[in-house]
Amino acid sequence: MNMRRKVRTRIAPSPTGFLHLGTARTALF
Repeated sequence: MNMRRKVRTRIAPSPTGFLHLGTARTALF
């Protein structure tokens, strides 16, 4: 779980939180 959180912030630390969520999904899946 910690790794996923790190990846999310590493990929796209957006202030909205919506963009980085979508980017993390694309990177993970």
